[in-house]
Amino acid sequence: MGVSQRFKSRMQRFLQRPGTTVDLGPLEKLLPKISSRAEELADLGDSELTEAAGEATDYVDICAFGREAARRGLDQTPYDVQLLGAMALLSGKVAEMATGEGKTLTAAIAAYGHVRRGKGPVHVLTVNDYLARRDALWMAPVYRLLGLSVGWVTESSSHEQRRAAYGNDVTYVSVSEAGFDYLRDQLVTDIDDRVQRELACCIVDEADSILIDEARVPMVLAGTVTGEQDPVHQAATLVKGLVNKRHYEIADDGRSVALTDDGLQAIEAKLDGIDLYADENVEQLSAINVALHAEALLHRDVDYIVRNGAVELVDEMRGRVAQRRRWPDGLQAAVEAKEGLNATAEGEVLDTITVQAYIALYRTLCGMTATAVLVGNELREFFKLEVAVIPPNTPCVRVDDEDRIYATRGEKEEALIEEIRLTHEAGRPILIGTLDVKESEQLAAGLNTAGIPCVVLNAKNDEEEAAIIAEAGTYGAVTVSTQMAGRGVDIRLGGSDQADYDRIAELGGLYIIGSGRHDSRRVDDQLRGRSGRQGDPGHSVFFVSIEDELVVRHAPELIPASPKMHADGLVQDDTVTYAVEHAQRVAEGVNHEIHRNTWRYSVVIEQQRIALAERRERLLTTDVAADLLRDRFPDETEEIDEELLSRVARSIALYHLDRLWAEHLAELNEVREGVHLRALGRLDPLDEFHRSAVPAFNDLFPKIEQRTLETFETIEVTEDWQPEEATLVRPSATWTYLVHDNPFGSELDRLISAVGRRLTSR
Repeated sequence: MGVSQRFKSRMQRFLQRPGTTVDLGPLEKLLPKISSRAEELADLGDSELTEAAGEATDYVDICAFGREAARRGLDQTPYDVQLLGAMALLSGKVAEMATGEGKTLTAAIAAYGHVRRGKGPVHVLTVNDYLARRDALWMAPVYRLLGLSVGWVTESSSHEQRRAAYGNDVTYVSVSEAGFDYLRDQLVTDIDDRVQRELACCIVDEADSILIDEARVPMVLAGTVTGEQDPVHQAATLVKGLVNKRHYEIADDGRSVALTDDGLQAIEAKLDGIDLYADENVEQLSAINVALHAEALLHRDVDYIVRNGAVELVDEMRGRVAQRRRWPDGLQAAVEAKEGLNATAEGEVLDTITVQAYIALYRTLCGMTATAVLVGNELREFFKLEVAVIPPNTPCVRVDDEDRIYATRGEKEEALIEEIRLTHEAGRPILIGTLDVKESEQLAAGLNTAGIPCVVLNAKNDEEEAAIIAEAGTYGAVTVSTQMAGRGVDIRLGGSDQADYDRIAELGGLYIIGSGRHDSRRVDDQLRGRSGRQGDPGHSVFFVSIEDELVVRHAPELIPASPKMHADGLVQDDTVTYAVEHAQRVAEGVNHEIHRNTWRYSVVIEQQRIALAERRERLLTTDVAADLLRDRFPDETEEIDEELLSRVARSIALYHLDRLWAEHLAELNEVREGVHLRALGRLDPLDEFHRSAVPAFNDLFPKIEQRTLETFETIEVTEDWQPEEATLVRPSATWTYLVHDNPFGSELDRLISAVGRRLTSR
């Protein structure tokens, strides 16, 4: 990259910031005071430091104590930029800090500060269990010196371990585990069974991933349903032999599929000539449509993998298996049927909350990530959060080349392998980011054929992620990865021990190669950010083809009929370069619109859930249910011991509240699934959804009281009375999962996609 191009690249990054980020000037003025205060603290003994740390409330003292505790506990003195990041978090901002700048320690200092300023307890929300446990153990010496307790929660934590972990001043936990614990706490019948305390303050790690990419993902608590039927397996058999463009057509955006007349006739013929559109066959038609989605739109080793006899979804943003994630509305069973597997139980939804709605429950919210500016508007829109861009401790000297664009995918892959071969021969370490599992394995096979040994990091072996990434900077290393490289793990030049640092630095540092552009620039930037940490030399480039899905889906009309290119297929045409950039902007716009739309539907449900939670809390913690029975049945209740009456009344009322809420959620799901059809009658789908959802919820509280009274009339209250005596049987088992919400969209989402494309292209 020439001087002018490097200057242009830096100016583009700089110009992204004005108007979208906060002024760090007032915080920077505090740095000399922090340094001076920290020098004073160096003379204190450990116990004296711990005692004094309990009195810190202003930013200067908080950062000074944090700095001294890190020096003693970790043998690391935080950089000024880390202290700036901590103050930004204390100010309730999202701190954008480059990869390798020490976000983990920054968060620990901020967590200490939030507790001392009376905003605790603090939850540090991570993207996975590994980081939750690692960071809690890593930062434990700092917390101990600061007089705070710290714990962590993972999927394997028991009920008692969870309660103990949440009892600490600071708890590290993945966002999904925290959300599931909240849902389970919302169903307890004894307040002592809860594991979480109040949701006071959270620091969100990888904030763009959790607050934007994961925001609309519903977390679900399900219960056992007996006698559940699975109509999808038969449907999967029926659609198996259908042919694309003859029996069905896939929409241009690849998000929906529909039977053609020929396809409909073929299916009906297999079903002895029935009319699938007759009222009595609606359920069967729905199952066929779901099975067709699974057959035509979901691809093995791209959207999911099959491992240990189970279908596991792949997180499209990070490339790793999405733990305990399911598709909704029979689609999971359809994919399992497609792969010849037995359907896993889906059960009845007992409660659900989106990631976005769960995080909104915290009184204080802040976060950190390497890529926040590009979603600054969304963070402001959905969470009222501003972005603070923290400068790097050492200026980044990584060279970022312009994209190499090829006419065909085959020419791109050939050039990619040749580039890797030449670089590998020199011994320079290479990290190649691919878009999906299938592509990573195909590339690895091509490299092996070319005699280039490589390590593959993808959703099939994600448990080895940390170890593989830690050594990706060693001499001669070639690492092929889905777009997940380095999340939470630094790549050090010369390997984890940096033994060969000078040798690798002389070769130009770690070479990052992207095998294609992702739908999000942030994910590309995350990949680039694996190289050039803390002033290290580095290099990055992306290989793209006109045939890549991103370009074909979002900008085919911008590709000229005969672009300027070299004999090897390398395109050098400004129009094509613009088309690739435009396609990525359109994809981001579409995802933003879908996020906004799904949240508009979730808002009313979330308002209802909060209102119901308040009613449930009163039932759980007061005698409101017993008072209802006393008012209605004064004679019958007069002879019953007050404590016994409270227990019985509470148990009955809570059962009916939980039962009616589950029924309400099922009803709303059916309404939402069908509401887009009303758009055909020029009705606003959201208005129609509200027209159904609001009256249904308004009927809920009277029904709870009515059923509570009816149940009490039928029972005989004895000293050892149990709910089962009144057939108030709760699910025998519950489990949690995340729903991959509308993975390929409804008709409504397809309309939104088209609108988003038009808006973004203006």
